[in-house]
Amino acid sequence: MDRVALRGLTARGHHGVFSQERERGQTFVVDLDMGLDTRPAATGDDLSRTVHYGVVAEEVAAVLAGEPVDLIETLAQRIADTCLRHDAVQEVEVVVHKPEAPITVPFEDVTITIKRSRA
Repeated sequence: MDRVALRGLTARGHHGVFSQERERGQTFVVDLDMGLDTRPAATGDDLSRTVHYGVVAEEVAAVLAGEPVDLIETLAQRIADTCLRHDAVQEVEVVVHKPEAPITVPFEDVTITIKRSRA
């Protein structure tokens, strides 16, 4: 399985369980690793036979900026579902970073990583 990756996709969203997260919003960062067979696209030099990562980036940014959810687990699942709607994508690993999480002690980042496939 070949890999197409997007790193550091950033958008502002209003996700979280606390009212201040919903009201003020915060930055979310996503890393994607999509598994697909790129040979058909490479053989014919044909974009329609692979995944258009620019389109995926826009769709994922729309999920991040879209309808609020309580949990980053839910957010990660919505992003995985978005990626798997592309015919060429057979599997995806999604990492959602929440670097502005409301934690009372010093920290660098909070992440969730999920892996989903068509199977």
